[in-house]
Amino acid sequence: MIDDLTCLMYLLAHDDAAEGPYDRSRTELLVRAAALIDLASRGSLGEDGGTVTVSGTEPTGDPVLDGVLRDAAAGHGWQHLVRRHRKRTLTEVEDRLAEAGLLTVKPPRTRFGTRRLTVTDRAVSAALRARVSAALHGDGPVREIPAADAALLALAAAGGVRSAVSRQDHKTFRARIDACTASLAVLAPGLEKAVRTLPTTMIAAQGGMGGS
Repeated sequence: MIDDLTCLMYLLAHDDAAEGPYDRSRTELLVRAAALIDLASRGSLGEDGGTVTVSGTEPTGDPVLDGVLRDAAAGHGWQHLVRRHRKRTLTEVEDRLAEAGLLTVKPPRTRFGTRRLTVTDRAVSAALRARVSAALHGDGPVREIPAADAALLALAAAGGVRSAVSRQDHKTFRARIDACTASLAVLAPGLEKAVRTLPTTMIAAQGGMGGS
């Protein structure tokens, strides 16, 4: 089982009925944000005056993360990196999951459609949603939630992944979601801000703004 944050975020956002992500343009941004969180948690990325910094040159061994790490070398801000090359990153994550046997890929039904992707074992997605649900509904302190689960909850809430965080959940557990999002500031203040502003970034991206 691949358990890096980008793949987990993709599986959480996958919609079986749609044969792909619940919303492709939104998932592109969520997966990029997940990659940045993952790299920051590994100590590969940091922040200096709002600018993302790269620590060391050693590859992670994950081709998706290594691609994002190369993108970060130019010295951009977190929000810029969330938008940058997001389509490429999403496709790379899908390809990695397909190679691992977790996704089946079929050609599009129409000439201009997108390829169809199905999770091979729905129990994997169900278990992942259960982890996020436990983080959301648990009564223990947020600091005791596994870092990956807290990050996935923050991203799913920001991205409107309703299969993981319903509208009612978002209202009822707003404080807990906020605390999980705030925990990202330990990695980098700008990273927390980038996740908090994802809803606005998504609106801009769907309007054709903000990179490719």
